[in-house]
Amino acid sequence: MRQRRFLPSIKLLMALDAVVRHRSVTAAAAELNLTQSTVSRLILTLEAQLGQDLFTRERRRLIPNAAALRYQQDVARALDMVHRASMSLVTNPESGTVSLAVLPTFATRWLGPRLGAFFNAHPGVGINMSTRIGHVDFTNEPFDAAIYFGLGDWDGVNHLKLLDETVTACVSPDYGRQHRLERLEDLAELPRLHLESRTTAWADWYAAQGGEITTAGGMLMDQFSMMIQVAISGLGIALLPDYLAQIEIAEGRLVPVLTEAVPVRGAYWLAWPKDKDADAPLRAFRSWVSGQASMPA
Repeated sequence: MRQRRFLPSIKLLMALDAVVRHRSVTAAAAELNLTQSTVSRLILTLEAQLGQDLFTRERRRLIPNAAALRYQQDVARALDMVHRASMSLVTNPESGTVSLAVLPTFATRWLGPRLGAFFNAHPGVGINMSTRIGHVDFTNEPFDAAIYFGLGDWDGVNHLKLLDETVTACVSPDYGRQHRLERLEDLAELPRLHLESRTTAWADWYAAQGGEITTAGGMLMDQFSMMIQVAISGLGIALLPDYLAQIEIAEGRLVPVLTEAVPVRGAYWLAWPKDKDADAPLRAFRSWVSGQASMPA
């Protein structure tokens, strides 16, 4: 049974969250559209309810102590969950919403253009998307599922394999004309563009060309969208998933280098907590995205 003492009102928690984030009662009051004295009273009420000092008072300033900083992190997550749940209820009162964490470029270049078909097939289901790189914490983050790149070895969750990854090395047309990249050896001293989350991609690509990777300089980045623009600018050789490379090649902004569509280690997966397995909106999304992934590129 929940004890009311440990369930402060939303108003008290929002005051705590704002004061800790801004380190200022004035800024917190402006955000909450309250007076400074009201915010100060809310903080005093919260401390009294919890029986715990959370701030040091210095010259009319509130300075959060270590306990307040820890508490605010948990409170912020809880407020985010309540906010998302309320938005889902308002936007889809008769059905449900899937809160999805998804890789940034995959979201904009693969999933996003296809979502219209999902909404046509499931008009009562909403999709809320937030971009994430790597695994999310389903226990503490308000997500129903996540699309990530890896080996399918994320422990403690259910998996659905979406797409194997094949990649193509690409350069800008001017870069290709300048360097005449016809043999693997022609790439040896040229800068390669690397993605932080694809540590073996270039080694896999070289092996598929029948060679071994050589030492070369280059740039490290965290998103394919950035890598594409850098390659278009003629600053190196990009190794791109084919669902991206095909678009840029068709538009004439990049040209392929040597063998195209080389398989690499890893795939795109949909993962979700085991306790969400029977969630109806998520089941609908799983079925739909599986069908999309099985279609020819």
